[in-house]
Amino acid sequence: MTVPGPDGRPRCSWATSAPEYIAYHDDEWGREIRDDQGLYERMTLEGFQSGLSWITILRKRENFRRAFDDFDPKKVAGYDQADFDRLMADPGIVRNRLKINATIANARALLELDEGELTTLLWSFQPPDRPAPKTNADVPATTPESIAMSKALKKKGFVFVGPTTAYALMQATGIVNDHLSDCIAR
Repeated sequence: MTVPGPDGRPRCSWATSAPEYIAYHDDEWGREIRDDQGLYERMTLEGFQSGLSWITILRKRENFRRAFDDFDPKKVAGYDQADFDRLMADPGIVRNRLKINATIANARALLELDEGELTTLLWSFQPPDRPAPKTNADVPATTPESIAMSKALKKKGFVFVGPTTAYALMQATGIVNDHLSDCIAR
């Protein structure tokens, strides 16, 4: 079930508690991203969100972009111990050793692929059309497609991309549309 936002328009219930949520919901979440760097950024942010509130990541997003050179995989793949230490000392991002290492490892895995291959791979898991969810209870945490995506990414050398993170990535990048049926962004 949707809830009215501050402007009275119906939105997915998770999207109305903060201005950052409203902007992200209305302008980004569920919108198609079909470029490797954009998908790498979202994969990274979804990984950092694991175990945390998404609002934490949204509020630190510009800091993440600055800290990780705008998610340029060529730059991030070249990070060394000094870069890792810099990131671990940066209070503007989530300072989690595993997640920072995953970001660097995933940039390196991305560079092993041909240009556009990540985009093609991720979008190959787009499920067939299904009815729009009516309530949050209709939105899964994982699907057979996200489980398969996670396995395929791991085979390509990506880490910290379990089925739940893979499904969140699918939602964030428009591979699936989980806006509720009466949401303005549907």
